[in-house]
Amino acid sequence: MTPHNNAKPGDYAPAVLLPGDPLRAKWIAETFLDDARLVNSVRNCLGYTGTYKGTPVSVQATGMGQPSTAIYVHELITTYGARRLIRVGTCGGLNAKVKVREVILGIAASTDSTIVKDGFGAYGFAPAADFGLLRAAAEAAKAKGVVAHVGGLVSSDVFYHPDALAAYDRLIAHGVLGVEMEAATLYTLAARFGVEALAVCTMSDCLVTGDEIDADARQSSLSDMIGIALETALA
Repeated sequence: MTPHNNAKPGDYAPAVLLPGDPLRAKWIAETFLDDARLVNSVRNCLGYTGTYKGTPVSVQATGMGQPSTAIYVHELITTYGARRLIRVGTCGGLNAKVKVREVILGIAASTDSTIVKDGFGAYGFAPAADFGLLRAAAEAAKAKGVVAHVGGLVSSDVFYHPDALAAYDRLIAHGVLGVEMEAATLYTLAARFGVEALAVCTMSDCLVTGDEIDADARQSSLSDMIGIALETALA
């Protein structure tokens, strides 16, 4: 147990899906897992463990942003033995070739966060996904007929930029596909502790075109994303 998690040793599976929203964690567990049980309820940051196709899989909400994500990821790895962590969430699009409802598989994650920057002195560490998980997710998306783009993400500590396109213009010019708030810290901690990590994000709105996903499409596209993540968790 930790100050943020009242699960017992052995309550989490080695593979853990990481949505930000606690209610999304509950929805994933109840919709996709068999025999799901609540293992953590501290601060209502809900965690569940069940099985998918007979294999144990857990889901743990991380809250919003990199500081919150860092706490849960650190503890899942060091206290509960998680070895495969897959972020599942939404992102904003930074490239018009990625359409709403399509999926971005984050090969790497740039960031403005000092959580990553302050740990490496003069070096600009490049947080990157595990290649095995990345390949498995791309194959799962293809098998399911889901359009998935492999490319860079940016994990920002700021949600409301006065002019978001201007804030990200250099990243856009270098091919970054989407902006979210968690992947860079997830990838950094995975590298630090020698575990596997991947961010699978559904593009919910595009900062370039102004397109947004409607409520019904959001739910079905999230189902596609979770299906990819669960197949990847079993790979």
